Amino acid sequence: MRSHAIDRRQWLATAAAATAASVVQPLRVTAADEPLPRFPIAACDWSIGRRGQIEALDVARQIGLDGVQVSFGPPGDGNDLRSPQVRQAYADAAAEHGVHVASLAMGVLNSVPYASDERAERWVAECVDVMPQLKQRVVLLAFFGQGDINGKPDAQQEVIRRLKRIAPAAEQAGVVLGIESWFSAEDHVRIIDAVGSSAVQVYYDVANSQKMGYDIYRELRWLGRERICEVHCKENGFLLGAGRVDFVKVRQALDAIDWQGWLVIEGATVAGKSLVECYQHNRRHLREVFGG
Repeated sequence: MRSHAIDRRQWLATAAAATAASVVQPLRVTAADEPLPRFPIAACDWSIGRRGQIEALDVARQIGLDGVQVSFGPPGDGNDLRSPQVRQAYADAAAEHGVHVASLAMGVLNSVPYASDERAERWVAECVDVMPQLKQRVVLLAFFGQGDINGKPDAQQEVIRRLKRIAPAAEQAGVVLGIESWFSAEDHVRIIDAVGSSAVQVYYDVANSQKMGYDIYRELRWLGRERICEVHCKENGFLLGAGRVDFVKVRQALDAIDWQGWLVIEGATVAGKSLVECYQHNRRHLREVFGG
């Protein structure tokens, strides 16, 4: 037990030094020229209690995060990013608080399924149109709840058909549609290969994979750098570092495929601590493991 702790400390020190030497310049809303770390850390706006609210950027500042994953919802829902005025308000808030918009997310697809609802297909197309104007590269497409297509071959085929229709526009816009679902890595790739576009990738959620019994650390290596657009660092009922996911092994797997990009915290709260306290802990744990 003692020798393992020493090895872990030595590995963390080495990893932090390696991270300090490598930076990434992701697309962002602010005009700041300072480079972000190789692994910038964000949180979902819904996880910090501000779904679709510009105030999420201020909460992220209080926590000490680099960015926020912002919800893209149905037309007229809250701060609708289809509006130039709303986009400008986000840009202004990002500049004011020194917090980036890390990516977008369409959690609305959990209740308005992409596989069967024409509105969902239209909204994804609208999101693709908006993303370059907001200087965003990645949008998460959620496939849970009513939108779950795991084990549903007919629904999967319809999703493939719809993604094929939108993929050329996404490629033209230089944006990525990230599939987050209950799929294994192999099933994700089966969908991606059927679409046949680099604009469709995996939005990898470590807690979802752990819950399904998949080998997170093997899957990350197997998927490789080119198929993973972003990573959700999540736990259900635990703070990061105190639950079922070993983030040191996640880091090692990402290093093995030379991946860099946003780490987005989701969930990972516990009773007895405020949301801000939980997320400050989560941020510190990821910084310890991923450096920066």
